[in-house]
Amino acid sequence: MVRGRPTAEELAVVITVLLARQEASSPTPGRARRATAGRRRPERAPGYPSPRSWQSPADA
Repeated sequence: MVRGRPTAEELAVVITVLLARQEASSPTPGRARRATAGRRRPERAPGYPSPRSWQSPADA
């Protein structure tokens, strides 16, 4: 552990680094994240829906 009295220049460097890290981790204000995927995953859908399924073949 290093102790001492930091100079004004050293404090400015620390503050600059902390502000840069905060800005990099904050999301951009114009883009909201979706809770779900924006596209479908056809590989996860069953190949052929049951004939008694409520889904039409176009929805499968």
